[in-house]
This record gives sequence, C-alpha cells and structure tokens, in this order.
Amino acid sequence: MTIPSPEVTLTRPEPATDAGALDGRLYDLVEERFRRIVRDNPVTATYLGIHTEDERLGDGTRDAVLGELEAERRHLAAVEALDAGGLSPGGRVERDLEVHNVRRAIFDTEVVRTWERRSTALDTVGDGLFLLFARDFAPLPERLASIAARLEAIPAFLAEHRSRAVVPQVRLWQQLEMESAQDLPSFLDEITAAATDLPEADQRRLERASSEAREAIAAYGAWLTDSLATATDDWMLGRERYDELVALRAFDGLDSDAILEIGWQQLDENRAARAATAREIDPGVDEATVIDRIKSDHPATFEEALEAYRDVMVRARAHLVQRDIVTVPDDERLEVVSTPGYLRNIIPFAAYFEPPKFDRDPSGIYIVTPAVGDNPNAMREHNRSSISNTSIHEAYPGHHLQLSVSSRHPSLTRLLAEAPEFVEGWGMYSEQMMREQGFDDAPNFRLNMYTDAIWRAVRIILDIRMHRGEMSVEESIRFMVAHTSFEEANARAEVHRYTYTPTYQLSYLLGKVLLLELRADEQRRLGDRFSLREFHDSLLRNGSLPVSFHRRLLTSADGRGAPG
Repeated sequence: MTIPSPEVTLTRPEPATDAGALDGRLYDLVEERFRRIVRDNPVTATYLGIHTEDERLGDGTRDAVLGELEAERRHLAAVEALDAGGLSPGGRVERDLEVHNVRRAIFDTEVVRTWERRSTALDTVGDGLFLLFARDFAPLPERLASIAARLEAIPAFLAEHRSRAVVPQVRLWQQLEMESAQDLPSFLDEITAAATDLPEADQRRLERASSEAREAIAAYGAWLTDSLATATDDWMLGRERYDELVALRAFDGLDSDAILEIGWQQLDENRAARAATAREIDPGVDEATVIDRIKSDHPATFEEALEAYRDVMVRARAHLVQRDIVTVPDDERLEVVSTPGYLRNIIPFAAYFEPPKFDRDPSGIYIVTPAVGDNPNAMREHNRSSISNTSIHEAYPGHHLQLSVSSRHPSLTRLLAEAPEFVEGWGMYSEQMMREQGFDDAPNFRLNMYTDAIWRAVRIILDIRMHRGEMSVEESIRFMVAHTSFEEANARAEVHRYTYTPTYQLSYLLGKVLLLELRADEQRRLGDRFSLREFHDSLLRNGSLPVSFHRRLLTSADGRGAPG
C-alpha cells in the first residue's frame, strides 16, 4: 500500500484482515516521524533514495539536535498512548518496534551524547557527497548540480557544527576528524574531474563551490586542532550507562556480563577450531606459518583484488540459487568500488551501503579499502581466503541480499529499526551457513572463517571492556593484534571506531550466536516441517529487526512470519 504526497510516495503495511481501529492512527504517527527525520537529516533522505533534499546538508547546530530530541519525546508519548487493544496483531508488533526504536534514539541523544563530544560534520559532508556521486539514480549532470549545492552549503554547515561543542571534545575523536579534513579534499578533486562534460557555467559553479568548501574545511581543521588544547581522553560510557544501553538493545534478557562470557567462549572455541584447521592444512608447521602462507596468497594488485571480490560474489549468488538455500530476487543490483579516501581510516577492510528503498532502480554499494595509510602489507588483508569470506558477509547471502529483501517491506518502522545484531549477525551467520552448504569449504577458507570469528569474539570483549572502563585504547590494540594477527594499522583503525560505537561491535558474533539458537529452536519446533529456505526467507522478508522480534514473528505465524 502506498501513501502519495507532494514530497515523496511512502509505504505502509496493507490493512490487516483483522484491522484494529487504531492501526491507521499508528501508521500516521510513524509517517509523521519519518517525514521529520527526512526533513531534518537530508543526507539520511539521500541514503534512503528520497531526493527532495539532495541539495541540502541540514541544520548542524546544537539547537537542531535538541529540537529533534524534544520531537522524539513527543512522538514516543503519542505512540505509547495508543491502546494495544485497538491495534491488530500486526499493528501491535509495529507499535512495540516503534517504541523500541524511539527509546533507543532518545537514549543515544540524551545519555550517550556522542554528538556533543565528537565533531562529525565532515563524515556527514563526505557521505552526502559520496551518495550522490556513487549512486546512478539520475544522470551525472543532475547529480553534480546537487553536489554543487551541497558544496555551497559546507561553510555554513561546518560553522553550525561548532555550536555543539559546549563540553570538552574527545581528543581521539577530534584527531579522527582531523584526518578526514586532510583526506576529504582529494575526494573533491574526483568530483570536479568528473565534470568535464558539463556546460562551462556549471563547471565554474562546481569549481567555485569546491574551492570555497576547501577553504571552509581548512578552517574547520584549524578549529579541530585548537580544540585539542581543552580536549579530554575520557570517552568511556561507564558500566551503568553501558548496561542501560545493552538493556535497550533487546537481547532477550542478556546483560553485559552474559555477553562477555559468550565472547570469551567464542574466542576459545574458534581459536581451537582454527588451530585444528591449520594442522589439517599442514601438520608439519606451526599455526602462525600456515596463517602467513594464507595471507601471502593474494592478488598482485588491488585492481585484481577487486575483480576477485566480484568473482566470489557471482559464484556465491549462483550457489544460493542452485542449492535452493534462500530466494534471490531477480532485480537486485550490487556494485563493488574502492573505499573513498575520507573513509579509509575508519573502514580498514570493507563495508556496505544498502540499496535505497525509494530509488527507482536501487543498487547496493560494496566498498573495499585498499590500505590504511601507506601500509606496505595492505594486500595481505586481501588474500584469497579472506576475499571469499568477506564477500559472503558483505554480498551474498550477507548484507546485500538481506538488505535488498528487507527494504521491500512496506513498514517505515522496520526501515528505521536499528538492529545490528541481526544485520551484522546475519552476515556472520552467512559465513558459517555457506560452508555448511558446500561453498568454498576447503580448509584454507574455513581457517579464514575462524580467523574472522576470532576477530568478532575480540570485538565482543573489547566493546564491553573498553566502554566499561576496563581496557585502554592501546591495550585493546595489542589485544586485537595478538589474537587476530591483523596488521597493526588495521587493528588501530578498528579499535578507534569501537570507542564511539558502543554495543555495535559486539553485535556481529552475538547476532550469529542468537541466529543459530533461533534456527535450532525452529528446527525443534517444526520438526519435519522445517525448511532452511523458508526459515531464511522469513527472516529476510520480515526486515532488519532485533532477533527477539524475529522470534516473536516466527512463532506467531507458524514459522512463516507475520503478514506485512
């Protein structure tokens, strides 16, 4: 069901056969919040494929953030006031999920307050330009016109962002933003170089906007440098606030101690599995030598590595179809590109931008980082075994397939749900499930899978212990290098990101553990009626939800998921 408006055509679930009197009111409230978010966050709008805001960066001021916080509080009160008895069963799920989403958002803004302690303006600017430049939703001249407008908005936006810094800024986070200030101008060069076929007046506008943006970025960089004089090294949430955040994540009652225990258990299990697999590969040498051989088996150049990533994607997709493991839509699209320079210090390996729901012909973008800094050993992280595992995780049947299917659900509440334990957990679950189903299941691939699982177990441990104030950044880097054999530059970039993403990093392996438990529970519940493909299809169709919501939907609809 679609809801037309002058701005954009939104979607909402079809009226249920057992519709409640308050279903329509709930979806009206959801739509009001969605429109507010799109209006107040133009880059989010672009990310979702809504292009009415492509020429704006939005209001970067402190007052704008506090205004959004008050709006969220009002919205939460209105949704909570809806009597559940007046909602259909599907409406009750949507209401509970909306409450979950908004409580999380309020906690992040009001309690975590990263926005107040870390300058993120250049991340917003970079993403706002990259999404317009990399996605082909319109002819390049049209997208470059929007890019020019966003470039023209940069000086005011950067000035506005400074108003957020009413408390000492976190030194490490400011240093990361300073690196973005150094890297972003090279991306502006790429943009202006692509404008050679534009009319001369449009070229001049783009070049002028780019020049003024450079000056503003340089001034912002100088302000960042000055902020270090009063900066703080205190970035940890502390145990009490961290436990509050874990509780809001809806992990089926797991607290941080229980999750930490899972992390240590998974670290031990996957280290033992990797050691056994190394002996399987070559019993005559030690594990470190086997790992070194595998890391040394890599393409000669990064361009060849990108082709290898694409090859694995094609083979994995075909395997899913041939083995009837999960339904793959005929019209999904995926591009693989090099990570833009401004993101390489915070994305040391790879990442994924999902297909924008509201684009006419949406495509996912899989970005791969050539190197962090000038690391001469960077290609070792693009070894052939790692390429296979990463492509399963990021592409098929991982993030790209999952998010391509979930974006088709009409619920705006589900679209805005933040559930990395499902999204990232599905990516990790996919790594193991594909080996179970015979894809790239030779020992070298399995060894790399265990290496990546060790990395994610380390993430659980560091996420919890760092934010509870039990480990420093340097201790965490040494811990990661010791347990993963990562190059130090990559480990450092990883740990730096963990400092401002509390509970996100633990989501990967914890999500996989929760999904494997859910699969086992469904197999026991359904017995001979259990179908792996139907289980996967139900999960993907129901959207990017907390695993506890997936469990609720599966059991309420006899394993097939509640109707949309």
